[in-house]
Amino acid sequence: MLELSEAARTTAGLVVLAAITVTTGGHFLTRVVRGAVPATDFQMSFFRAGHAHAGVLIVFGLVCLLLTESTALTGPWQWLARTGVLIAAILMPAVFFLSALGRDRTRPNGLVALLWVGAGFLVAGLATLGVGLLTA
Repeated sequence: MLELSEAARTTAGLVVLAAITVTTGGHFLTRVVRGAVPATDFQMSFFRAGHAHAGVLIVFGLVCLLLTESTALTGPWQWLARTGVLIAAILMPAVFFLSALGRDRTRPNGLVALLWVGAGFLVAGLATLGVGLLTA
């Protein structure tokens, strides 16, 4: 049986429940693709990217959470390894969706700059976890 710390178990439970919201994005995307929600080609590509990033990063984040349990990381390093990808899983899809909102939009709005914040959490979490696994 896999033994998880209380923090990992709580985080995993919340993430699994939050993953249900990805279905909302999927439902929205099917409406866009069917033409029920008007969207430009740019918007459709950003909506697809947002939905894809949400699903993939949630699963990847849960794997990272589990792998962090086998490291000797502590304190903020443990937190970053455990949650960096999960923070990216929230931030990056939100940026894709929110930066494409608006009638007839053909370019992202200023929120797209936050995509780099999400990418930063993704890279920092992965790098920390990778080092933690190699030095455990």
